[in-house]
Amino acid sequence: MIQGRAGEIEAERNDVLDDGGRPPRAVVGSQRLEEEMFGRAFDKDILKRIWAFVRPYRPKVAVSVGAVLIFTGTQLLIPLIIRYAIDHGMRPGGGDSAALKWAVAEFAAAILINYAASYIQETVVGQIAENVLFDIRRAMFGHLQRVSLSFMDKTEVGRLMSRLQGDVNSMQEFLETCVLSIGDIALLFGIVVVMLWLDFRLGLLTLAVLPALFIVRIFWLPRARDAFMAAHETNSVVNGALAEAIHGVRVVQSMDRQQVNFTLYDDKARANLDSHLRAAKYAQVMVPIVDSLTGLAMAVVIVVGGSMVLNGRLDVGVVVAFLFYIQRFFDPIRSLTLQYSVMQRAMASGKRLTDVLDVKIDVNDKSHAKVLPPDMDGSVEFRNVTFGYNSKYPVLKKVSFRVNSGETVALVGPTGSGKSSAMALVRRFYDVQEGQVLVGGQDVRDLTQESLGRQVAMVLQEPFLFTGTVFENIRYHKTEATREEVMEAAKAVGAHDFIIRLSGGYEAQLGERGGNLSLGQRQLISFARALVADAKILILDEATANIDSYTEMLIQKALIRLLEGRTGLVIAHRLATIRGADRIIVLQSGQMIESGNHDKLMAAGGFYSKLYNLNYASFDDIPREELEGSVQSDSQT
Repeated sequence: MIQGRAGEIEAERNDVLDDGGRPPRAVVGSQRLEEEMFGRAFDKDILKRIWAFVRPYRPKVAVSVGAVLIFTGTQLLIPLIIRYAIDHGMRPGGGDSAALKWAVAEFAAAILINYAASYIQETVVGQIAENVLFDIRRAMFGHLQRVSLSFMDKTEVGRLMSRLQGDVNSMQEFLETCVLSIGDIALLFGIVVVMLWLDFRLGLLTLAVLPALFIVRIFWLPRARDAFMAAHETNSVVNGALAEAIHGVRVVQSMDRQQVNFTLYDDKARANLDSHLRAAKYAQVMVPIVDSLTGLAMAVVIVVGGSMVLNGRLDVGVVVAFLFYIQRFFDPIRSLTLQYSVMQRAMASGKRLTDVLDVKIDVNDKSHAKVLPPDMDGSVEFRNVTFGYNSKYPVLKKVSFRVNSGETVALVGPTGSGKSSAMALVRRFYDVQEGQVLVGGQDVRDLTQESLGRQVAMVLQEPFLFTGTVFENIRYHKTEATREEVMEAAKAVGAHDFIIRLSGGYEAQLGERGGNLSLGQRQLISFARALVADAKILILDEATANIDSYTEMLIQKALIRLLEGRTGLVIAHRLATIRGADRIIVLQSGQMIESGNHDKLMAAGGFYSKLYNLNYASFDDIPREELEGSVQSDSQT
């Protein structure tokens, strides 16, 4: 194993998040990773962060709060209307019909106001929630498009999807109920005030059941919080496992791992089920307690209030109003109890969402960054570059070389020698720890990333095509390209013939990642995309590694057209594909050990010569001592 990879393994052993060498992928189900990357699930200050998204809609928030307070006011008023109707319109021995009619009119007015306030509150809150969620989604998507690749390297897609979908849905539930919570709290205090106003002694006696409720909640809250957090975390674990299983389904089936993977997923799913059942138990246990306390309070009012009525110390209407208020008094308590789980999920979701938004962008444009001009010379230079995904384990060590404008230079070396890392530095996906990477004679750190991206095009080992038409994929880098330019590029790289045979031709719809095309066809489309981009510098990172011989021949022809007038940086394990390069740079253990054209390096009989012979000669034709020496040398690195 090469030294960089050894460093990676050691770093990964020391800390899951230490990305020595190539950054490790996140481990599915790693609770430790979840906590270290995104912190604890609950943060009392998260409401401030959520409010930043709500702030633009403050007028609508004010309208909704006003509507819910009016709604709450009508709820407080209705029992008083009932009391008035009983005490004045339904007196034994002759009630006041005018008072009864007046009570009916008040009822009608209260019901209309109640309906209008409820309608306004539901409508406005729904609009606010949808708009806020839209803003959160846009903010998260925009941020994730800009975060450093070091973050994406060690974060599971399933976990990010859980944030973009599940956590956002939890926020929606919270936003739609938070205003109702304000109404419930207002109703709770309003009922206390009105009951004490109607009859202070009976009101105090009725509220005497509340200490029992508070004692229960003291023991219930911490356990419920832990249960809700555990349920939320297991959601992420299950989503991560599901995403990995879906992405790796071909490997799973090819290795007959279906049953093993199902068992592993079943364990995570059952843990998720258990945590949700436990959370549901805590969410529901308060409901029968509150119902029991409601019945107890009503019994107190009937017994004590009834005796006061019989003694002439209290009107019947007051007792009836008390019964209504008691029923409504425990309704908001019951509602707030059920909403507690919603609030806990929302706090956890808000924390996780805002923590994604807070992920540091390591690669940023300087305030005075320069725009790389279109007429730049296309040169690339490394000056004493030292770089590692973890600075403790450098992948490149004091590497220096220059690629002149229009020159094609190939980088070769064993796996992990730093070839792809060097190419990533040219596009400034990462920043170096020491030295400089220059494009067009200027340090890439002094350039705007947008202008650098216009002049550097990349074709990767696994071409990534997006859902959409062939035409849209080819002009992905340059959206203003015309159909004629797209077709000309496709013809130049040999992709036109198979494209026109597709159903729909250039308007043929591609599936996810272009899965309805062969790997070679996807690669040719990516070549056409690079040609349409018309960048001065072209990076080919293992672009022919997984291609059959016939398709490789087509691609070799396409490469000749693609590299015309451009600076080419080529990485290839198939050394025959880079024999025609102007210069070949050999990397080993992150250091440049050889440089020259194919013939010169073969004549030198060095490491490149051994690599070439290992690739294309029969093992029987290589002296045993040379083969063993090559293997031993590679293992020491």
